[in-house]
Amino acid sequence: MQVIFHLGAHCTGEDRLLKSLLKNRETLNPQGIIIPGPSRYRRLIRQTLGALNGATPSEDEQQALLTQITDELMVKRLVLSAADFMAFVPWVFRHQTLYGKAPDVTAALGKLFDGASIEFHLSIRNPATFVPAVFGNTTGLTLDKFLYGTDPYSIKWSELINKISIANPGARVVVWRNEDCPLIWSRVMRNLTGTAEAIPLQGEEDILSGQLTEEGLKLYLNYLAANPPKTGRHKQKIINTFLDKFALPKADPADDIPDGWTAAMVAELTDLYEQDLDRISKIPAVKLITP
Repeated sequence: MQVIFHLGAHCTGEDRLLKSLLKNRETLNPQGIIIPGPSRYRRLIRQTLGALNGATPSEDEQQALLTQITDELMVKRLVLSAADFMAFVPWVFRHQTLYGKAPDVTAALGKLFDGASIEFHLSIRNPATFVPAVFGNTTGLTLDKFLYGTDPYSIKWSELINKISIANPGARVVVWRNEDCPLIWSRVMRNLTGTAEAIPLQGEEDILSGQLTEEGLKLYLNYLAANPPKTGRHKQKIINTFLDKFALPKADPADDIPDGWTAAMVAELTDLYEQDLDRISKIPAVKLITP
């Protein structure tokens, strides 16, 4: 059995992605590709992890957990999604670093299905926009308290991903940039579900509803219907063409920055993020989905 944990991150369209995946349950279930509703497992997994306190559950306990997560008898690939697996929003920087408990938590998640093939999938985002976006979902906190003393310039996704990989030897880690999602949404869905390009999936165009004008989206869908792309790369080129002509205006990261930050700081954080991508691409056992 394969178990795929989609870890978010927070504010990377994680719920939209899950909704897109859930549209395919009737098609994928007969193939043993199971995407349960989040109410079946999110609280259950948190409670189970707390009760086990790092221990590996027995085979009977593992089977009981699986039975609570899904009613399906044939489970070849199980997809579980929750940004809160790594941390609740107020605690993203609780350990003075980005998702500091993630290595321990992911190792514990893998133990829940001991013997299964484990994968961790993660969408990352420019810290210059990630920090303000996640902070915006907190209440009663100042930015300083939210960061727990973390220096924004020290935020490196590569360090988090490397630690997750080291904590989970043998596990596959799949990463993509949130900023690239309009171009790679279909490939992200297929990596999560393990489906080939030849298998149609519903929800492949969901991301574009927030990227193209109403007219552009209509023209794009009509074009796809009349000219089905032969490959994922071909489709990517089509999307690029329509984004060039019909993209909605993009927000400038410098337009919505926290108090105390400057436009220069946003630019510097963005440059560091771009440099970090190269480090991520060189981490063993990590697949980086790029346009």
